[in-house]
Order: sequence, then structure tokens, then C-alpha cells
Amino acid sequence: MQTQTTPTAPQATGRSLEHPRREAIRLEDVLHALADPMRMRVVRTLAERPGELSCSVFDLPVSKSTTTHHFRVLRECGVIRQIYRGTAKMNALRRADLDAMFPGLLDSVLAAAALQEGRLGSGRDGKSARPEPGSARPAGG
Repeated sequence: MQTQTTPTAPQATGRSLEHPRREAIRLEDVLHALADPMRMRVVRTLAERPGELSCSVFDLPVSKSTTTHHFRVLRECGVIRQIYRGTAKMNALRRADLDAMFPGLLDSVLAAAALQEGRLGSGRDGKSARPEPGSARPAGG
């Protein structure tokens, strides 16, 4: 008895990454991703610099595995696109997709983050310059 084989799709090489389609991007996932200071730092950097940036450009004050986690969250919720170029993983902001799905959201969040940084300080290291609770100076003192 002869067996028939059917053509199969090419096997993934391990170098392709899953991204949600534009229509599958959910507002609550985007807001969750942007709520984290490290991920917001990545998004702000991508928004400030055109084109793709390699992961090595981002000097986040966290471990490599935590950095990888933050990039995965951003990719899986549709905020960034990651692709391999040789051995480098390149990152780009999915601005067109985000603007199409949630008009004005990205610009508003980026503007709010800049205002907050001006008001509270740093913000780029994931920490604010807010005083610790109970350490504020008394009024008039």
C-alpha cells in the first residue's frame, strides 16, 4: 500500500516572532503594557528615534531576562514589532497600527509621560523623584 504525503507549511526556524494582527490589538492590553515604567521607557525611546532599534540600544536597569520579558509583553500586546536581522533582534513601534485602532492614544500617553517626567523628575530609570511617604517636609518649613 502506498502512502500519500501532502505538502506541509515550512517549519518555523525559531527566528520568527508572533505578533497580533492590527484588528486583534486590545486596548486593555496596550494600557497594561504602557503602565510599566520600564516598558514605557522602551516605547518613549522608540517614539523618539525613527526606524528600528536593536535590543542592545536599551540600557534598562534590570536583568537581561527581565528586559526580555518587557519586550515580549510589548510585542504580544501589539505595541512593538520585533524582527531578526541576522543575529540582532530589531524593535519598531507599531505607531500606525496603534493610531488606527486607538486614534490619539499613543501621542496622549507619550505627552503625559513627558509632562510627568518634568513634574516628578527622572522617570527614565523607572523611578520617580517623588518623596517617600512620610518624608515630605511640613508646609512652611
